[in-house]
Amino acid sequence: MDKEKVKKALEELKKSKERKFKQKFDLIIILKHLDIKKEPVDLFVLLPYSKGKKTSVCALVGAELTESAKAVCDEVVSEKDFNLYKDDPKKAKSLGRKYDYFIAQADLMAKIATIFGKILGQRGKMPNPKAGCILPPNGNVKAVVDKLQKTVRVMAKTMPAVQVIIGSEEMKEEEVIDNILAVYNALVRALPNEDQNIGKVLLKKTMGKPVKV
Repeated sequence: MDKEKVKKALEELKKSKERKFKQKFDLIIILKHLDIKKEPVDLFVLLPYSKGKKTSVCALVGAELTESAKAVCDEVVSEKDFNLYKDDPKKAKSLGRKYDYFIAQADLMAKIATIFGKILGQRGKMPNPKAGCILPPNGNVKAVVDKLQKTVRVMAKTMPAVQVIIGSEEMKEEEVIDNILAVYNALVRALPNEDQNIGKVLLKKTMGKPVKV
């Protein structure tokens, strides 16, 4: 994708009505010549820069990682408290709705799958090794949480289109452009016919109309 075209699209978006808050930029990519039910898209992309939106993270860990997780995660559920969620489905559903990502201690995955699997699985939030969300008992929780702040999930499982937040008005234009190109290039590499599967690329602000790239 041509960098200058991305720049022009961002300049076009700048002409839109200003809001009382800093809006986010959404990247929308329409796919073509692809049977999404047979060839679903699901990948994690590490961006060069933060996406301009804090990623909330909950840790499901044992005693080995509890303290380090408390220092950097939005919430920590220790192994000793897992049964509180097993016995209270409403509590488990509430937890599943609250956070963007869940990280887990590797040796507890069987227990986590049993207790939280149904709730998190329905929301596509089970701790995913592709995103680095499963740690050994001596793992570096901070490094994982920091990485997730720059990670986006690019997914198309029911409709031939993906939409991800890739930046905000507070960011430098070059940073937003680099994030857009990172997602686009990663998606192209993952598609069976690469850029031949790309139908249309759009950019939009949170409250604005899409602009074609």
